Amino acid sequence: MSERTDSLIGVLDALEQALTTARPMPMSSSVLVSRAELLALVQQARESMPAEIGDAERVLAEADAARERARQEGERIEAAARRRAEELVGEQSVVAQAEQRAAEIVAAAQAKAAELRREADDYCDRRLAEFEIDLGKVLAQVQAGRAKLAQRLDDGV
Repeated sequence: MSERTDSLIGVLDALEQALTTARPMPMSSSVLVSRAELLALVQQARESMPAEIGDAERVLAEADAARERARQEGERIEAAARRRAEELVGEQSVVAQAEQRAAEIVAAAQAKAAELRREADDYCDRRLAEFEIDLGKVLAQVQAGRAKLAQRLDDGV
C-alpha cells in the first residue's frame, strides 16, 4: 500500500486500484489481494467519514448563519423604516407623504430581507447539492466495490 489517503473518495480510489491491479488467479476471474492492505483502506474510509460529515455540518452551519444575518438585517431595516415612518407621521404637514414613504421603506426592507433569505437558501442548496453529488459518487463506488467482492465470494465458493 502506498500513501495514506485523506478523503473518503481517495480511500475508495485506493480500494479500486488495489482490486484492479491485484494478481489474477490462473484460469479464474478471481484475484489475490492483500487482506491487510484492504482492511487498512477500509479503516481509513471509516476514519475519513467523520471529516466528510463534519464538512457537511459546517456548510449547513454557514448557511444557517447567513440566513440569520439576513433575517437580522431585514429586521434592522424594517425597524429603521418604522422609526422613520413614525417621525414622518408626527409631522402634521407631511402625513400623507410620510405614510407613502414609510410603506415604500417597509416594502423595500421586506424585499431586501426576502432577497437575502433567498440568497442564503440558494447558497445552502448549492452547497448541499455539491455534497449530495459527492456522497452519490461515494455510494456508487462503495456499491460497485461490494458487488465485486460479492461476485468474487460467489465465484470462490
